[in-house]
Amino acid sequence: MSEEIRIGIIGGSGLYNMEELKDKKELEVKTPFGNPSGAVVTGTIGGKNVAFLPRHGVGHVYTPSEVNYRANIFALKNLGVRFIISVSACGSLKGEFAPGHIVIPDQLVDFTKGNRKRTFFGEGLVAHVGTAEPFCPGLAEILYNAVSSTGAAVHMGGGFVTIEGPRFSTRGESNLFRRWGLGIIGMTTSPEAFLAREAEISYAVMAHVTDYDVWHDEPVSTEMVMKTFAANIGYAHASVVNAVELIDEEADFESHHALAQAIMTSRERISPDAVENLRPVVGKYLT
Repeated sequence: MSEEIRIGIIGGSGLYNMEELKDKKELEVKTPFGNPSGAVVTGTIGGKNVAFLPRHGVGHVYTPSEVNYRANIFALKNLGVRFIISVSACGSLKGEFAPGHIVIPDQLVDFTKGNRKRTFFGEGLVAHVGTAEPFCPGLAEILYNAVSSTGAAVHMGGGFVTIEGPRFSTRGESNLFRRWGLGIIGMTTSPEAFLAREAEISYAVMAHVTDYDVWHDEPVSTEMVMKTFAANIGYAHASVVNAVELIDEEADFESHHALAQAIMTSRERISPDAVENLRPVVGKYLT
């Protein structure tokens, strides 16, 4: 495309079927971290350039642990993306977050087991980014307003715990997360959110509640998840369209400056190769 793409959407391939998405093309984007989950689908919504990426690959072929989160985020950063709308299914840990509702979380707990590549940094280039607010508040507010306009039941705020998967939780685990006061549970938001922060991309999640996890009377199942999410796909489409319209592509949020004080390695100790590999991420700080 002739212009940079400022808005990225990560979610299921069903999102590409929106009739509002025009001029669709597929881009194969290479990264220093390997291949993304699939081709990036570019197009326009309301005249704005957007890029869709299938988190689990076309046809859902990658488990949550197999997703190449680094390549996905890096590919979008390389295209110029400044905002990522994450669309995700989740389980509910609270009675008020009912199946069919949508939650815009404000906190994130990483309960994955260390199998995922979770940073762009290392091997001679060290950075420590702040993640006290793991989701961009400015974009989260936009998503809340975008969903509200569709008439869907939506909740602003809540703690989102990421588990390793691909199995669902035991009742003991689910009740532990409830005692911690967490609101929803899923398998993919970590390290996706943290990598977006390292890449200085504004990131927030539109989490579609598909079930009550296993603390409730009926145990969660894949069939239950897919059935509920399919019923909500219309709200997902409409919410994404509304969010794209509401996003000011030039908005400047705190997340867009996450690396300003984060790089710890002495400049004379950073190799040119390290800078070149991460140029889309660190280029404005290391020349």
